[in-house]
Amino acid sequence: MDYNYYDILVKPSWAPPKWIFGPVWSFLYILIIISFSKVFYMYFKKQIPFMVLLPFVLNIVFNLIFTPIQFGLKNNYLAFADIILVLITLVWGMKSIFFYSKWVSYINIPYLLWVSFATVLQASVTWLNR
Repeated sequence: MDYNYYDILVKPSWAPPKWIFGPVWSFLYILIIISFSKVFYMYFKKQIPFMVLLPFVLNIVFNLIFTPIQFGLKNNYLAFADIILVLITLVWGMKSIFFYSKWVSYINIPYLLWVSFATVLQASVTWLNR
């Protein structure tokens, strides 16, 4: 994967510096591991149905394939489609689990804020590099 690919892309003036992504994602992955583990635990204990688990599974998949799409395939359009799916599955998951475990939804608010920002950033990068 070519992580220097981000350097050559035209970015909006408000794009954060490259170094910020590592610390932000490190923090968010801690929250994701804690909260998503709780959801998987609840599912395996038969406390929630599969349809509540499903958006969390899909979110993990879409989150993990973003980097290979963006920096491996260097496909901004596909990366934009993927980040939208990350956002949709996150909102779906937060809404689905809220009735069963409100703190899981609340702990994902920073993730939601960052993914919302990342979606707008990816849309801008995709537009500027069309």
